This record gives sequence, C-alpha cells and structure tokens, in this order.
Amino acid sequence: MTPGRNPLLWPLSILFRLVTWIRNILYDNGLIHSEEFGIPVICIGNITVGGTGKTPHAEYVISLLSRELMVALLSRGYMRKTAGFRYVTPSSLAADSGDEPLQISRKFPDTVVAVDSDRINGIKTILREHPETDVIILDDGFQHRKVRPGLSILLTDFSRLMTRDSLLPYGRLREPASQRKRADIIIVTKAPPDLPLSEKLAISEELGTGPDQKVFFSSISYGRLLPVFEESAAAMDLPGEEDRNDWAAVIVTGIASPGPLINHLRNHLAEIRHLRFPDHHYFTPGDMERITKAFEEVSLTRKMIITTGKDAVRLREISNIAASLKKTLYFIPAGVSFLNADKHEFDKMIFEYARKNK
Repeated sequence: MTPGRNPLLWPLSILFRLVTWIRNILYDNGLIHSEEFGIPVICIGNITVGGTGKTPHAEYVISLLSRELMVALLSRGYMRKTAGFRYVTPSSLAADSGDEPLQISRKFPDTVVAVDSDRINGIKTILREHPETDVIILDDGFQHRKVRPGLSILLTDFSRLMTRDSLLPYGRLREPASQRKRADIIIVTKAPPDLPLSEKLAISEELGTGPDQKVFFSSISYGRLLPVFEESAAAMDLPGEEDRNDWAAVIVTGIASPGPLINHLRNHLAEIRHLRFPDHHYFTPGDMERITKAFEEVSLTRKMIITTGKDAVRLREISNIAASLKKTLYFIPAGVSFLNADKHEFDKMIFEYARKNK
C-alpha cells in the first residue's frame, strides 16, 4: 500500500480491479464487440483520473496532420450540460460542448470538432456528414473499447507514472496499469526538459510491454500571454528577469494539475496568489468577487490575472465582469515539446499511420 492514502479504500480498489478485469476479458475475447472503421482513427487517452495533458497532445496531432489531411476530433464533451451528438464551433458555449472541445475548436476553427458520448454514433455521423474526413482523433477514448482505434496513444504523467499508482478509489487509475499493453505509443508527459538519458531508458523499460510499443517523452511549453477578452487587451510576454521584481499576479486555475504552471510563473513574477478551483469548474459571479478581492489585495501596482486556456473558455461566459478587470485577464497557452529526437520519430509514426490508412 502507498503511504499517505486511506487504507480503508484498499478493499474497494480490489473490487474495482475485478470489475475492470472482467470487462477487459470480455472485450479481449470478442464476447463484447469492438467496431473498427475504414478510416484512420487515432485515440489519445489515459488510464489516470485527470491531468496528463490530453488536450495539448490532441492539439499537437491536429496541428501536425492538418497540414495535408482533413482532420476531425471527437470528444465526449466532459461536464457539458447537453446530450447526444453536437458539433462544436468557436461560437459554442462551454456548457453545451465542454470546455476542452471548445478550446480546440477556437484554436483550430477549420477543423471539424464534435462531441458525443456514443463514440460509434459520433464517428458515423462525422463520416456521413463530412465524407472528406481523412482521419479522426478520439479525445480521451482509451477506456471506450466499443471503438477499436487503428493507433492508440496512452499518456502518463512523469510525476505519477501509472506503473506506480493504484486503482480507484485508493489511487487514481481507472483500470490496471497492465492494460497499457493495448497502446501502440506511450507518452510520458510533463517530463523535465533536461531529463537524463539514463532515467529515460529506465522509465521506458518500466513502461514498455512489447517490442512494437514506443515510449516517448514530452514536456510542457508555454506561450505568450493572450487576453481572455480580446477587445480589452493585447497579447504580451511574461516579464523578463530584469522586470520580474516589479510584477505580481493572481493565478486562477480549474485544472487537475496546476503545479507545472505555478512553477513556470514563479520564474517571471515576484508575487503570486493562487486561487485553485476544481477541474472543469464553472465560474460564478461569487467566484469573480473572490478573484477581484484577491487582485485588489496584491501590493504591487504592476499586476494581472493569469489563467489557463481551458479556464479562459469558461471565464469568457461570465456576464457583468467590470471593464477594468477584463483588461487584466490573460491566459497562457500550453503546448508540448518532445525531448531529444522523440519529435522526429513520433511525427513520423503518426504521419505514416495516417497516410498508409487514408
């Protein structure tokens, strides 16, 4: 058992393991049917509850493939307040589509983005109404075994590798780490950019389950600060070393793992006040009052409010935010950078699969 966790939850994890084992046995032996499609389907997912970086990696693959292929993304639209199949456009609302699909649609307005908890129906609808589609990306579809993807990418956080975690509710795994055998590619996300080769090799050996699996490493890369309300402010760079002591910020996050962002911003700001909300939190006027109060209490005169791209999608939908506060609201885009030569090999694998099966 892992120190610091409630041992009373351990028996429930054993029961959960039994349930997931039976379910996977039924799929593995064909007793429950998995449907395949005559089009490249790339699944990007995890077996951990939240925080592995699915959205930045999905955006990376979209950006890569859309140079020469017609790409569509299908998500279940987690935490949306609607049901059934829906297309997501830049003018959609987070409550209707989910914050992550909406973030992707606004970043890639020419890409077909849709949500449907029934992935088979979602894929069939996209192919029927957009027959020009060359490849479909399934966002967070690793557990959705009713669809058999042609290429499966599994993510695991460097700071909490799935091989060192436990099943729910004792740990954070949604199914046993041994199920990583179903993945074609495993990406260790949020890794230090200067990770020693010896540690990479050790982790790769720990994670790899077969000769045909590839293990890659990626780190988070942050972009320029962008205004949450484009009409109120302009993009700007984070303060440099010479200006760091003059700037402060209130950091507003509603994501599973805000730690890497906070560590990054500490290098650029003299004072940070972090207001942490639950993952996918829908902000209320009361939350804005709390944010405003924290901002007013910051002592430095040069200050701003910084949030994430996903949170910005939800913050934009709050009415009656004071114009003076809108000018201070920025979000910082998060992307991914592959370590060493991983980028070349990863890009090649993705392109070769999509082109070959187009």
